[in-house]
Amino acid sequence: MRILADENIPLLDEFFGGFGQISRHPGRSIERATVGDAEVLLVRSVTRVDRALLQGSRVRFVGTCTIGTDHLDLEYLREAGIAWSSAPGCNARGVVDYVLGCLLALAEQTGKPLAERCYGVVGAGQVGARLVKVLRGLGWDVRVCDPPRQAAEGGDFVDLASILRDCDVISLHTPLDAGTRHLFGAGELQRLRAGSWLINASRGAVVDNQALRAHLHGGADLQVALDVWEGEPQVDPELAALCRIATPHIAGYSLDGKLRGTAQIYQAYCAANGLAEQVQLDDLLPPAWLGELRLDAGAAPDWALATLCRAVYDPRRDDADFRRSLVGDAAQRKAAFDALRKHYPYRREIDGLRVAVPGEAPALRQLVAALGARSI
Repeated sequence: MRILADENIPLLDEFFGGFGQISRHPGRSIERATVGDAEVLLVRSVTRVDRALLQGSRVRFVGTCTIGTDHLDLEYLREAGIAWSSAPGCNARGVVDYVLGCLLALAEQTGKPLAERCYGVVGAGQVGARLVKVLRGLGWDVRVCDPPRQAAEGGDFVDLASILRDCDVISLHTPLDAGTRHLFGAGELQRLRAGSWLINASRGAVVDNQALRAHLHGGADLQVALDVWEGEPQVDPELAALCRIATPHIAGYSLDGKLRGTAQIYQAYCAANGLAEQVQLDDLLPPAWLGELRLDAGAAPDWALATLCRAVYDPRRDDADFRRSLVGDAAQRKAAFDALRKHYPYRREIDGLRVAVPGEAPALRQLVAALGARSI
């Protein structure tokens, strides 16, 4: 059996080597001629999988090692009888860590205490729901907007107008579809509270990038952290220069998230073909470089929050790397964007960190629990 895979998917040999011959290609260059006689196609978000790519091919299973599926033509896959799977939640924790890092950086840059802000989370799926749990666990004021979940479940959700009116930190975690494309356009940006922070780690087109650039150029009192961009891998360098934090679509690029994505697609492939799973992710995870931290019972909670988060991940490094890449012509910047993603450095997740808090320190223990780290 032939397996065609994006070259940036990790552990391909470990999980899929036993099923057949694996051919690796850059995700953006996978096209009809590349597919050839492959029966299994494994991709990430940069490959558009549709009729033009697969019609007449032998592909019977498509796996995307990502949460999102906006790059898959699901209607065509169903029509063609091609089994498919995504990896829901695989990198959700990594995105939560990214948002926490952005919040810490924005708090330092603006001098505004995190505990005094009102948080709006737009989209409460795998990522948004986990972020809400962490923020509320820290004791912060959080509002949640998710119309599909509200319609299906009822519950304590608010509409987007309330988020714009009441929240001064807004983090976007929606999928990209007809209803969310340019969800934040010129009108929504104008309605943001003065001094707001806007974080987008979902899909670039959820925010109208041209409208955002014009809004910031007009002197808006708005701090922006963007990990995703319209037209990727082509990024508007002028907009990036106006952002407080700018990164190349790596919010979920933790090592754990990438490996988990491959494992979930392997599990889905086995299930689709009635095969017993022979490989377990736990047997393949490398040891963390930082396995344990010990806090003194008298440590200030604000200091502990920043220390624990940044011990695992700090987006300011990715911001610096990205800004250095925004030079040269459009082709050079495009290549640099992909290179940063392909050669992304080692990064783990906060919930794999073990933290010791000796003595009586209820505030610190609550903080550790809220972050999802392992208390020892």
